[in-house]
Amino acid sequence: MAVNLFWYGCNMTRHAEIIRLGERLLRCVGTEAEPVGGPGACCGSPKESEPRISEAMAGRTMAGFAARGAAKVLTWCPSCHMNLEDFMAPVSGAGFTHAHLCEALHEGRAALRPLMVNRVPARVLLDAHAGFNDRAEVNRLIPDLLRLVPGVEVLAHPYRAPSYMCFGLAGVPGALDAHKARLLEAARETGADTVVTIFHSCHRELVALERTHGLRVLNWVHLLAEGAGWEYRDDYKDWRNADDPLAAMGAARVRAAGEEAVRKLAVPELTRPR
Repeated sequence: MAVNLFWYGCNMTRHAEIIRLGERLLRCVGTEAEPVGGPGACCGSPKESEPRISEAMAGRTMAGFAARGAAKVLTWCPSCHMNLEDFMAPVSGAGFTHAHLCEALHEGRAALRPLMVNRVPARVLLDAHAGFNDRAEVNRLIPDLLRLVPGVEVLAHPYRAPSYMCFGLAGVPGALDAHKARLLEAARETGADTVVTIFHSCHRELVALERTHGLRVLNWVHLLAEGAGWEYRDDYKDWRNADDPLAAMGAARVRAAGEEAVRKLAVPELTRPR
């Protein structure tokens, strides 16, 4: 039986609420899509320096899609989307179509419009990047979707960050700090009170602006959820901006994840300089 898949990739487990909200939004536009992701559904990009390993990871993911009877794959991560187009589908001979989540929601936006019943006063600046827009027009489609939310004003500014998301800047000395400085300048120039991120990497890098600069930082999926009046919790943002991330997580959650693993893997990321 053919199915639609919402492929959120291997790097989204920090943001479970975005996955759940994305799936719910898809249902609202009439698309039932089975969420697929985690380490067993990786596009291979974390191992691109080791081609044989990367190829094996991507091949395993494509085999998983085939086993599920995928008719259409809706992507979230830009790395996954680009790898799917550039080598995964051409090598494996995919028997499915694909699109980005925002493309599917934009196509069905007439069904979303009546759901946007909650007024969200916000002067929004999109954290737009230059490197993915030729694959899916995220810099145009996402503002269109945000304009469905009553009270939201999407502000125009010509600045576009290099790369396709903030992850691509993190390894270049000074590049990410320069981007944040230019984004803050654009926010001042436009009078924005809210920065809206497109992808998860950008969200992780920018949520600390709430603490350091008083700007609200939301992902575009969060803002659509607020327009619909849906409750959600951005745990990652809460932890990143907390004085004590372990206390913000709560003792029960830390025990469940394993305190040693949390201290080794999570705390250094959450406490890095803002």
